[in-house]
Amino acid sequence: MIDSKIEAIIFDFGGVLINLDYERTIKAFKSLGIENFHQLYSQATQENLFDDIETGAIRSAEFISGIMKYLPNDTSKEQVIEAWNAMILDVPHSTIDLLQSIQDKYRIFLLSNTNEIHLPYALEKWYETTDTRFEKYFEKTYLSYEMGMRKPNKEIFEFVCNENSLDPRRTLFIDDSVQHLEGAKQVNLQTHHLDSIQMLSKVFS
Repeated sequence: MIDSKIEAIIFDFGGVLINLDYERTIKAFKSLGIENFHQLYSQATQENLFDDIETGAIRSAEFISGIMKYLPNDTSKEQVIEAWNAMILDVPHSTIDLLQSIQDKYRIFLLSNTNEIHLPYALEKWYETTDTRFEKYFEKTYLSYEMGMRKPNKEIFEFVCNENSLDPRRTLFIDDSVQHLEGAKQVNLQTHHLDSIQMLSKVFS
């Protein structure tokens, strides 16, 4: 149950509003030839290559080239993109229903660590569930690769709060990654760790 003082909600995207499976991407890259991909990338820790694309420090072409250094010479760019997107699954109908049900109760924002390869594919999945524009559900969307910063750094939370005159004590941040919540707590945001996307509706019940 959400505290009655909460006026705004900041949602993470992957793992909160859309299903993710990081293991699918790890397995996909292993099948292409990177046996230790799980060491290069995980939900909690990332090599600079992954941080750089999520903060917009590099473009997709440079990211793909960086990955291909670890792969057999006959690997195509399309195979890299397919493997990288493999983690992105579906948008549950319950996600859309929930956002619709709370629109008149809270100011709603999105804050996502993402990149210019993942986002278009994730939006394809969004529009497989609903025809309603993605942006319609949020007062504003914040994407790490457009902002030049990423969670869990406290600066990204400060930016969102300051730009929208949000009182952190009256704003709830929902994320599936514990380390991101720790960053949010540094600016006094209220937080909720979502164990699974199926539990999201219970946060508001």
